Amino acid sequence: MKVKINTIVNRYLFTTMLAPFAINLAFLTFVFLMTQILEITNFIVNYKVSIKVVLRMIVYSMPFFLEFIVPMSVMMAVLLTFLRLSGDNEIVALKAGGISIYGLLPPVILFCLMGSLLTAFMAIYGLPWGRISFKALAVEVASSNVDVGIKERTFNDHFEGVMLYVNKMDMKNRRLVDVFIEDQRTENIISTVAAPEGVLLGDPKNLSIHLHLLNGTINQANLKNRSIHFIHFDTYDISLNLKKAASAVHELPKDEEEMSLAELRQYLERATTKDDQYYLTLMEYHKKFSIPVACIALGLLGIPLGIRSKSAKRSFGIVIGLLFFLLYYLILSAGWVFGESGAYPPVIGMWAPNVVMGGIGIYLLVRTAREYPLRIELLFYLMERLSFRFMKKDA
Repeated sequence: MKVKINTIVNRYLFTTMLAPFAINLAFLTFVFLMTQILEITNFIVNYKVSIKVVLRMIVYSMPFFLEFIVPMSVMMAVLLTFLRLSGDNEIVALKAGGISIYGLLPPVILFCLMGSLLTAFMAIYGLPWGRISFKALAVEVASSNVDVGIKERTFNDHFEGVMLYVNKMDMKNRRLVDVFIEDQRTENIISTVAAPEGVLLGDPKNLSIHLHLLNGTINQANLKNRSIHFIHFDTYDISLNLKKAASAVHELPKDEEEMSLAELRQYLERATTKDDQYYLTLMEYHKKFSIPVACIALGLLGIPLGIRSKSAKRSFGIVIGLLFFLLYYLILSAGWVFGESGAYPPVIGMWAPNVVMGGIGIYLLVRTAREYPLRIELLFYLMERLSFRFMKKDA
């Protein structure tokens, strides 16, 4: 009979965690989309990129963010579930029925393991696929929207033998303001073209851009003859080729985030010098395993935080969970910085956050199971007093 009760409780806990996990995953994904909304709007309005292409861009970039969104969603799902169980006195009822805190671990561990597998899939397979697919899509977009390659107030060197600077662009009317061009496509001759305005004409079929410039000047320096020519023009047409940028996308070697697990291992085995690239690759290799394990470490931490937050407001329990995740991310960021410089082994930088969070989680879990005070209430009290003072100052 006891096994049957435990089976029902385990199933109940597991299914209860699914809803907050899905909500947190959807919310954090929405937050990510909001950070990209200006760039997405710019692509659609100014460059006439189709909604389908923009959606593909979002899909290809999602694995990178899901690496961190999934562990955070797992932790918040466990925390919210035990906050609700504790608030409704269901934890007390389960204890009265002979089920200890340790007896509630199996569904939580299973849930965290599933989150770890999803995170590992995103890190090992999703991230390289997304990065490579995004590069291929960039070439596709450049082929049909060649003017995407031009950015305001930036020296654009994507064109073969040409440096282009545009102060302002009106993509609706295809108008350019304050154009500067340095042309070195002719041997021993450097031409600088300056025009107050111009018109942009795209040629997607040939992957090139045609500029129709107005009322400008050309300064032409012949390095061989050491002569300079100055020309003033009413109209001047120049074609710029984007094939250099398109071919460079395929020719450039993969960075560490685009490599598969086998390619990372192969690079590390063949590396002869331990330079910055070596440490970056080694950290990326360990990150593909450490981030998924974070689901388990953070999930275990969510249990005692949820149970012992009964006396505080539920919002404070959520805040303390977010603070612990922020602490995890800060330790991970510090480990990345020091590991990249070689200050200490990258394996420490990538795994230290899991050790710290897992250690805190196990310690608090043991104290909770033994009914020892965690003093979380004191932290909530200090936070409440601090927020009250800020509100009082604003008033």
